[in-house]
Amino acid sequence: MKSVQQYQAASIARLASWLTDHSDDETRWRLISEFLEEYRHEPPVVRLALLTPEPSSVGDPHWDVFLAALAEHLAAKEGHAGPPWSESRRLHQFWFPFNTPAARVDAFVHAPASFRRRGVFIHPQELEVA
Repeated sequence: MKSVQQYQAASIARLASWLTDHSDDETRWRLISEFLEEYRHEPPVVRLALLTPEPSSVGDPHWDVFLAALAEHLAAKEGHAGPPWSESRRLHQFWFPFNTPAARVDAFVHAPASFRRRGVFIHPQELEVA
């Protein structure tokens, strides 16, 4: 008899492995949206646990730093500090994932603190799930 595997929301470490497996930005943003949707439906105690395991490198420092900023951002929304692994991840040059003149200005003004302090400029609306 085949065993049934129980549903379990993906951790940020699992998200990193998905991003590693897909190098095109469109797919990566869909995977991030899926992660955020699953995360949103979990109870607060589970949410924090999903951010705890340190993700392996995606192979691109932009995305590695993005994951650190995302983990800190989500933890802060729950009233917690970011996971310890996220502290050391920073970019040496600003990165605007959505790089049009209007998006750059909007992101520069409105980027969440956890992203801004790491050099990643993204509008918070990009982190919302419909």
